[in-house]
Amino acid sequence: MLMARRRRRRKELPPLVHERRHAMLAVVKRDARNQPGTYRLLAPDGEVLYVGKTKGVRTRLLTHFRAEYPRDKSARMIAEAGSVVWDYEPSEFAACLTELRLIKRWRPRYNVAMKRDARHYAFIQLTAAPAPKLHVVRGAQGDDAATYFGPFHGAVQLAAALRELNDALGLRDCSLDTPMHFADQEVPSAAVPRTPGCIRYEIGRCLGPCVAATTRSDYDERVRLAREFLAGRHDAPISVLREAMEASSERLEFERAASLRDKVVRLESLQNQFVRLRVAVESLTFTYQVAGQDGDDRVYVIRRGRVRHESPAPRNARERALLDASVANVFGSVTRDSGAVPSHEVDELLLLASWFRAHPKELERTTGPGVATLAQRAESLSRRRARSG
Repeated sequence: MLMARRRRRRKELPPLVHERRHAMLAVVKRDARNQPGTYRLLAPDGEVLYVGKTKGVRTRLLTHFRAEYPRDKSARMIAEAGSVVWDYEPSEFAACLTELRLIKRWRPRYNVAMKRDARHYAFIQLTAAPAPKLHVVRGAQGDDAATYFGPFHGAVQLAAALRELNDALGLRDCSLDTPMHFADQEVPSAAVPRTPGCIRYEIGRCLGPCVAATTRSDYDERVRLAREFLAGRHDAPISVLREAMEASSERLEFERAASLRDKVVRLESLQNQFVRLRVAVESLTFTYQVAGQDGDDRVYVIRRGRVRHESPAPRNARERALLDASVANVFGSVTRDSGAVPSHEVDELLLLASWFRAHPKELERTTGPGVATLAQRAESLSRRRARSG
């Protein structure tokens, strides 16, 4: 029965496609070994259709050829492919890193899993446009110039807290293609709209960069305060709301005071999430030695969830000294925005977090800065907030 099904599947393939498939399978059976590595399925014109990684190249490739056409995606990829190439890696971890980098380089149309996984997480994106905007997105939006804070679970709650932050600082939340006009910008007065495109400016919740109601420097200062808040270095937005809450209570405006109290709670919740996030990200800061095939051991210097340096494991004093210098350089560099993640680092951060979550025993192979100092910072921030409350 199985053989009959395979015959039916092969009959559905055009003769030329069947010949290409047979030739690729013969190459895999003849040459592929069961070692960690990455592989690429290439179209006849050279387009990279798919990039994959595996602990055993031979076994993984053969599973693609056993898939049922046209039901299985693997079989459809093989039908489109003209050739398959692979490269061996010293370890499964190395294969994961290489796969990610190849996917980011080639962006194959069949590699949708990474994009789908990234959408499970929410990020706060700080755009790089004039009058930068803070908003919630699913995953990084490509290798853009924006800065990301995250990852988080719970996009709805995150968006609600972010609205409070935008309102407290007067940052815009309008469409990215809305024209901006600053008060200190030389433009014809006729080009500046007389009324804003939303009500937030009119009720005092936006500085109004769309109607030249603020200078570029004043708006940039509010953006700086937002960065400081998200990095855990400034409580200005919470302080402003708390002062307004106390003033409302003194005026016996209890309904408004209760509303402001809820805003404070949401912002404090957002800040607490960032404290936990920074501890989690900074905990991915260490050297990680991985045993490789045929003694090809590697050392990865990881800081804040990204591999900053990698080299073969040292075999003598000179190589050890070179590695120590690289480690000192990586760990000694200053990172200003401890909660921010550049767009090009988001996918690698998610990959490393997923790797050590799935392989917790691998943490025993790591050495380097721990999270004690960061935990102390988190406790200090909580105490400072308790005193101010």
